[in-house]
Amino acid sequence: MSRFLMTRTLDESSAEAALGADVLRGLTSVPKTLPPKWFYDTRGSELFEEITRLPEYYPTRAEREILLERASEIAAASGARTLVELGSGSSEKTRHLIEAMPALDLYVPVDVSASALEGAAETLLAEHPGLRVHALLADFTRPLELPESPGPRLVLFLGGTIGNLLPGERAGFLKAVRAMLSPGDALLLGTDLVKDEATLVAAYDDAAGVTAEFNRNVLAVIDRELDADFHAADFDHVAVWDREREWIEMRLRARHELSVKIRALDLVVPFAAGEEIRTEVSAKFRQEGVRAELASAGLELTEWWTDAAGRFALSLATAA
Repeated sequence: MSRFLMTRTLDESSAEAALGADVLRGLTSVPKTLPPKWFYDTRGSELFEEITRLPEYYPTRAEREILLERASEIAAASGARTLVELGSGSSEKTRHLIEAMPALDLYVPVDVSASALEGAAETLLAEHPGLRVHALLADFTRPLELPESPGPRLVLFLGGTIGNLLPGERAGFLKAVRAMLSPGDALLLGTDLVKDEATLVAAYDDAAGVTAEFNRNVLAVIDRELDADFHAADFDHVAVWDREREWIEMRLRARHELSVKIRALDLVVPFAAGEEIRTEVSAKFRQEGVRAELASAGLELTEWWTDAAGRFALSLATAA
C-alpha cells in the first residue's frame, strides 16, 4: 500500500470562484477588505519564507524554539498516533514534533497548495520510513472530513494563524475543531502574545520592505487571476497596532485617486486618495483570553508553553 495519498476537495475552478467571491464582497464593502489567504501564490509564499528570516519577524523563531525545547513533552502529553495539521505549508516546523513521536502512524497535512503537500510528504517519508501521509487538498476554514485514522489524534494549528481570524470567525473555527475531536484527542494551538507596540509594528513593517512587497502581492494575484489592472506602485503598505482590539492591521493605502477594472467580475472599483484596503488582521493574545476562547468552544486548556522571552505560546487543549 502506498505511504502517500492525497484527497482533493479543491480544484482550480473552485479556487478561482472563491477568489472572485472574496474580491467582489471585499472591494464593494466599506471599508474595503481582502482575506489574507490570497497572499499565498508561489511568489507570495516565497516572500513569506523570506519574512520568516528577517530580524524583525520573531514569531517563526519563537515558535520553533518552543517546538525544539518541548517536542518530547508535547508528544508525551498528547500520546498521538495521528497528527492532523491545518494550513501545513512546507511542514518544516512540524518535523521537530514528528521526530519526537516514534509511535506516530499517520500524518494528515491540510493545505490549499498541492505542490506544498507533495513536497512536504516526499521529505517526511524519506526521513521516516514507517510513517504514512494522507494529505488533504482543502481549505481548513471550511468543514473537513478527516480520513479514518488511529487515535489519539493531535490537531495542529501553528504559526499564530488563528490571529488572522476575526473574533467571530475564531469562535466558529474552534467549535469546528472541537467537532473533529474524540475523547483523548487534543489541539495544539500557536498564538502570538501581546507585547510592546514597537516590536509588533516592526514585525509587520520591516526595514527591507519585504512585508510591503508581500502585502502588495495580493494585487498581482487579482490582476493575474481575475484580469484586473491594479498597479502595486499606486498603493503604500501600512501596518498599525490597534490597542483596543490588540491586533495588528495590514493595509494598502491608495496614493492618489484612481479606478481599478476587474474584468472577470465586470467590476470597476473606485479609490479616493488615501483610501485603504484592510488585507490582514493579526490578533495578539494573553493566556487568560486563549483559555476563555477555548472554553467557549468546549476545549480545556491543559498545557501552556512559551519561548524563553515570552513572545509566543503553544497551548494544548482537550475536549472538555
